[in-house]
Amino acid sequence: MKKMLIGILTALILTAASAFGADTDSRTAALNTLISKIEQRYTLSGFTAKFDQYSTIKSMDITDTAGGKLYIRRPGKMRWEYEKPEPQIIISDGSQLWIYRPSDKQVIIGKAPVFFGDGKGISFLSDLKILRENFVASLEPDDDQGNSVIKLIPKKKNPDVEVIHMAVSRNTSDIIYAVTRNAYGDETRIELSGFEFSDSLNPDLFTFTVPPGTDILELEQ
Repeated sequence: MKKMLIGILTALILTAASAFGADTDSRTAALNTLISKIEQRYTLSGFTAKFDQYSTIKSMDITDTAGGKLYIRRPGKMRWEYEKPEPQIIISDGSQLWIYRPSDKQVIIGKAPVFFGDGKGISFLSDLKILRENFVASLEPDDDQGNSVIKLIPKKKNPDVEVIHMAVSRNTSDIIYAVTRNAYGDETRIELSGFEFSDSLNPDLFTFTVPPGTDILELEQ
């Protein structure tokens, strides 16, 4: 009788382990399929989109909102035209960074990897290979709108990017939003809409000529 019980328990354990392994394999396959669909959707060299940004500082319980238009040209080029709360332009050509504030007549210049490195500010959109190379990805439950959700954890520890949750439309494979949380619990949520894909975005969008009379500040490296 004892041997029979041991045999039954062993069979149950092996069955459960097999089912768990099969479920894990299924989720891994689903994740790889989803990432491949994203890569196919963004196969053209560039796109534009509207964005809304919500930045929350946990320790102060403050959320700032902003929005405007985003231009992406791969690899590594970005232009963020903020329309609210006040005009501001952030430009990266992949190596150089400009942050221009017309109302202050001021431009901040620095190195793009310092500001956008390791996927910060959804910069992975300008080079999608970052998703596979720099992050450990896993599939999360769908969000309330039925979008697929991918959890991204940097392979290298980074206090600026502890985790990213990225929502992807099941219908179009568009990236609907990304929520980045840092080591201090602060979050930045960027929602995207109105995508227009193109292979012919003007390269001049991703460089900057300092207007006369503009103060130049150097971004700390």
